[in-house]
Amino acid sequence: MKKYSKYAIILTGALLAGTSVFGAGSFVVSATSKTQEEIDQAEDERDRLEEELDKTQENLDAMEGKRDNLKKELDYLNTQMASVVSNLEELEEQIHIKEQEISDTQAALEEAKAKEEWQYASMTAIMRRLYEQQEDSYLTTLLATGSLGDFLNMADRIEKVAAYDQKMLQEFKDNRILIEENEARLQKERTELEGLQTRAEEERDKVSGLISQTSGAIAQYGDQISVAEQRALEYEAEIKKKEEDLEYLRQKLAQEIAMSQAAANGTWRDISEVSFAEGDRYLLANLIYCEAGGEPYEGKVAVGSVVMNRVLSGEFPDTVVGVIYQSRQFSPVGSGRLDLALATGMANDDCYRAADAAMSGITNVGNCVFFRTPIEGLSGINIGGHVFY
Repeated sequence: MKKYSKYAIILTGALLAGTSVFGAGSFVVSATSKTQEEIDQAEDERDRLEEELDKTQENLDAMEGKRDNLKKELDYLNTQMASVVSNLEELEEQIHIKEQEISDTQAALEEAKAKEEWQYASMTAIMRRLYEQQEDSYLTTLLATGSLGDFLNMADRIEKVAAYDQKMLQEFKDNRILIEENEARLQKERTELEGLQTRAEEERDKVSGLISQTSGAIAQYGDQISVAEQRALEYEAEIKKKEEDLEYLRQKLAQEIAMSQAAANGTWRDISEVSFAEGDRYLLANLIYCEAGGEPYEGKVAVGSVVMNRVLSGEFPDTVVGVIYQSRQFSPVGSGRLDLALATGMANDDCYRAADAAMSGITNVGNCVFFRTPIEGLSGINIGGHVFY
């Protein structure tokens, strides 16, 4: 990690000499060799912690990469599952239709069998009557009919009735055979569909298992990312504590106050002159979440106002991205928390509303370009748990 800037080193030397680099009325402190030793030790400790932060960030990047790959795999599996389910639903519908066709065919078959039995019974009755009539002589039949023509006509009618009955019986038999063949075909098709349904259900269960397994892996990486984030927060808190407990904090404050005064006295742009890039709102909202997620809405607007004040001031970068990623300005950038917030979209509605307000030119901290947790001897605008100066 980087050491102090040249300006900070000059300032440290001036402090050790008991002098001021800011002129009359500036923030003047004195220091001893012991203080310098403590500063050196704190610097080494801070570097160690920042190295740990770098390792944590690398782990976060690796885990997020693996999680993103798993999410892509999960999207593919979900698409595959949707296709399998759709195919399964189509097969179930086809089976339902086929079962209805089989049911209708079976009903038609029963009707055909009933007609065949009825026709057979009718023919049997006619044939029985004809055999019974064979006991009468042709003469008796002739006398009964009255004439030979009537007898021949009656014989002709009997023959035609018998032929018609034979024809109808054959038609009923053929129809029954046709229906039975159709039923057998439908039963075979239903069996094939049920086989396809079984394979589709097996595929669905397989994909479902893969989805559960992948979702579990994603959740596991989510837990690991949460642990890494907590570790980053702890490192960040340790770094802040080291800076607050030692003389380095006074040097940093002196620099920030000087920069704040320079910004106040320098040139400023109007908000209408700022050209926002795509993603600026998302970036600012997530920084606000990291810096003031637990603060009231006014505290969130104040953090957003500091960022926009820097964009408008000639002493800082002139873009939202440039301001936020300026070296050693916002601790969530160095700790990796901002990257995590951006990757997971942690910003809530209040953060977005605060970002919109700040980007529209609204400020509730005047021209302040710095903020921090309050410490003794630092005055400014106090909002929530921060002092703005």
